[in-house]
Amino acid sequence: MPQSDVPSPQEKLDQAAPRMPLLDISKQSGSLAQRVYESLRGAIVAMELPPGTMLRKQIICEQLGVSRSPVTEAITRLASEGLVEVVPQSGSRVTRFSMSDIREGAFLREAVELAAVAKVAAERTEEQLGELTRNLRLQALYLEDGDADGFYREDERMHELILSFTGFPKIQTLADTGWIQVNRARQLLLPLEDRADGAFEEHKPIIAAIQAKDPIAARKAMQKHLNRLVERLEPLVVQRPDLFE
Repeated sequence: MPQSDVPSPQEKLDQAAPRMPLLDISKQSGSLAQRVYESLRGAIVAMELPPGTMLRKQIICEQLGVSRSPVTEAITRLASEGLVEVVPQSGSRVTRFSMSDIREGAFLREAVELAAVAKVAAERTEEQLGELTRNLRLQALYLEDGDADGFYREDERMHELILSFTGFPKIQTLADTGWIQVNRARQLLLPLEDRADGAFEEHKPIIAAIQAKDPIAARKAMQKHLNRLVERLEPLVVQRPDLFE
């Protein structure tokens, strides 16, 4: 075999690596780099690509049907968000959790959401209240059906609605940036049987305070809800040390 046909050590690793759980990007909109980014980011946040997973560019290129350029651009963007780290002479891998990053993200998200929920409670319209109460009813229906995925979609939707009702279009991006590490880590809690029920019980006083136009009660209820999540994440450092720095 000519020397040029002999696979390099890195190529051998790429060939042996299993397929990655990435979404098909062929029907998505946006540039190739944007679509690759969204596919990788979604898999990382959903913990389908857990902390420590090596990101083999060749495998990603083959699965998504793209060249190396958009993959490199996507990975660079993910690295800037703290979701990926570049390992010298090894490539890139999904970052492990850092409890300090989680606490910092939770602090930022809390500051944003407490201000947002107080503003919404003071200024909400009947139409906005209707959307929030419908959302709460949907949460209850998903719980009754035992559909945890459906419940957590509506959970996220509730927070998105509250942020959007402030009238500040950039606030969702700010909250997402701070919350990304917390949101990724919270996936570890979703299998817990009582967590969905507990989250729903925490949501009810938030909506009740918005309905009553009580900003102080809304802030207190939201703060309790957000703090409970971080409290549940703390023990994971001991329970799952393989996922943390």
